[in-house]
Amino acid sequence: MKLTFLLCLFFFANIGNTKTTVTYYKCMTDKSTIFSQHPCSNSAQQYTLTHSDPQANVPSEQHFKTLNQLERKQIIRNLKHALRAKKQHAAILGRKRDEAARKQQRRVTRLMDDDRRKATVKDVKKQLKSINKDYLQKVKVLNKEIAQIEKKLKRLE
Repeated sequence: MKLTFLLCLFFFANIGNTKTTVTYYKCMTDKSTIFSQHPCSNSAQQYTLTHSDPQANVPSEQHFKTLNQLERKQIIRNLKHALRAKKQHAAILGRKRDEAARKQQRRVTRLMDDDRRKATVKDVKKQLKSINKDYLQKVKVLNKEIAQIEKKLKRLE
């Protein structure tokens, strides 16, 4: 009951203002505690409630612009990270291809008879062709992804 009175007093006093201030008094009696708009005894304690209208605190257009700029910066940062990761992945693919080519070349330099050497050279050429074909396919896909990311970055910057 007391709480309901306070809430009613709080919300309905000065409707329409963006900030509402309500003064009330609390009196202690033998039977109960009384809340009132006016002092009810000499020992009444005065309290003040201040309430802001939530509709009055709607962010301005400038606030939305700031949020959009922050989001744009975050997108740019993420795109730069993705671009760096793709370029690093391309470099790793190049190193793996080079290592596989060296491994195949080492097969040729081993000591072996002429017939076996001819067969090994033929197999090494076949393996190198396969390695390069696989590398070129992966690099082509990576280059397309890098181009897309760079295009998005140019659009945002």
